[in-house]
Amino acid sequence: MKRTAPEPMQMVKKRRDTALQALVGGVPYIQFMGIDFERRGDELTATMHYNDHLIGNPMLPALHGGATAAFLETTAIIQMSWAMLWDDIESGAIDPDGLTPEALPRLPKTIDFTVDYLRTGLPRDAYARARITRSGRRYASVQVEGWQDNRNRPYAQAMGHFLMPTREA
Repeated sequence: MKRTAPEPMQMVKKRRDTALQALVGGVPYIQFMGIDFERRGDELTATMHYNDHLIGNPMLPALHGGATAAFLETTAIIQMSWAMLWDDIESGAIDPDGLTPEALPRLPKTIDFTVDYLRTGLPRDAYARARITRSGRRYASVQVEGWQDNRNRPYAQAMGHFLMPTREA
């Protein structure tokens, strides 16, 4: 039995990072909102960088509830898409050199999304992580938590249900 040498880690990281950038780069709204994603293995942390256009109440000032909801929903959708792509990324089926947003599968579609606003979003960077609680061929449920200074003190949390795109053969 012939053994193949393991793939160099820098190639694995490059493939993962390129796939994530193609996934995020295919959604212009993500750039408009100032959101980026940091990857650690298969876990993603989203950051919504503070900008004055995200303020809803300038008297406090406080982040707009719509900006918070969009941030949490975007985090959920990118996490689900990342999870769908993970096996292809790890197996090498995704070629990082030829990867474009058009080559990636369609994004999940929101069925419903409920946000709980736990405290005022302050005028500073916000972070979020999503956890897929159920994932089937057609339907997925995701919980998302958003925080600012302290992960143990979330300022918003959400639960969403999504229609998963069909995978083409």
